Amino acid sequence: MLKNTLFSFGHAIHNIRTNLFHTILSVFGIVIGVAALVAILSFIDGLEQFAREQITKTTGLNVIALRSEAYQTIDDIRLKKDSFALLSPAVFERLTDSLPNVSRTALRSNRPAELRLDTSTKALGAILEAATPYLDNDTVLLAGRLLTQKDVADADSVIVINQVLAKQATGHERWSELIGKPLHWKAQSLRVVGVTKAEDPKERPKGIFPISLLQNEALRADPPIGYVEVDDVEQVQAVKKQIEARVETQFPNQKEDIQIVTNEFRLDQTAKGFFLFRIIMGLIVGISIVVGGVGVMNVLLISVNERTTEIGIRKAVGASRRHIIQQFLAESITVSAFGSFLGLLVGVLATMIIIPIIKMVTDLPFEAVYTWNTFLTISIVAVLVGIIFGTYPAMKASKLDPVEAIRRE
Repeated sequence: MLKNTLFSFGHAIHNIRTNLFHTILSVFGIVIGVAALVAILSFIDGLEQFAREQITKTTGLNVIALRSEAYQTIDDIRLKKDSFALLSPAVFERLTDSLPNVSRTALRSNRPAELRLDTSTKALGAILEAATPYLDNDTVLLAGRLLTQKDVADADSVIVINQVLAKQATGHERWSELIGKPLHWKAQSLRVVGVTKAEDPKERPKGIFPISLLQNEALRADPPIGYVEVDDVEQVQAVKKQIEARVETQFPNQKEDIQIVTNEFRLDQTAKGFFLFRIIMGLIVGISIVVGGVGVMNVLLISVNERTTEIGIRKAVGASRRHIIQQFLAESITVSAFGSFLGLLVGVLATMIIIPIIKMVTDLPFEAVYTWNTFLTISIVAVLVGIIFGTYPAMKASKLDPVEAIRRE
């Protein structure tokens, strides 16, 4: 069996070498189809990688968010609950205390506010964030200090503002002059202890003060959101389950009021979207591959006619129908694989030429990605095309009568 198979593939390779130009012309459709398939799959893989990078940068896949669900839906009407489990600083601390594989936690509640300086009657519009201490990776301190755990524990009336709010308040950029000055918000007087650099040129004026300054009534009006940053993305689900267990213990009758959300679903949605795109584009490109398969079948039918005597002699000396079918299927698969290999080279070269053009036009860090899935797909295509379009010529050759086949010569 193995000997016959190796002989069949060896004979097929010999025929390709003997009629190289004719074979290339015959598999031209496969070359074009496979080249297009390689280019499309590598572009889609590149797009998926680019999308994953953007999602990771903008959402934080290793972050778990907790929030109080203050609303319920009745008859398609969204109504605020009379009572719900509040994610207060004390509750949040109990839910996140001593969690394994957690690098940091934060509790935040944003609200628009009107502020005033003692030295001016000008109203300052800003986004105030009541929060526990946290430090973003790109936070840059321009003057003073940041919020501390002691500030929160002591409910100290302090505030850290960004440079946008600082410049609105003073009209200059001598940030240190604001340190120690009070900013008035409603009945609160918040002492400025720090000024941070704006993370974005379009960032709005913003201030951060201890969340412990807010009473439960204020927190219920604007429920805060808790963030738990896990060391490793792989540990997100395990930490989430531990938090869910603590919520169920602490709020056995109101566990639905504390929503626990991760961002992993965004990656799942992206993967599903690109998978669907691959299928659709694969079906479109498959038309070219089918045309190429017809070319392979045509080559084999011509080969059967040209080698009628050879087939007759082989059958006369004992070759069975199975051996003849095996020989021509091997030739069909070899020709198809040869065309797929040429298409693979053409596709890779085409993407290497197109990618720099895309980068120049879009100014995006986009790259084509070649994965083992792409090469596996091409291998499967080569075998399937060889089998599907080689079956009919192989069956035709196997049915030749040896006496009639020899007599044709």
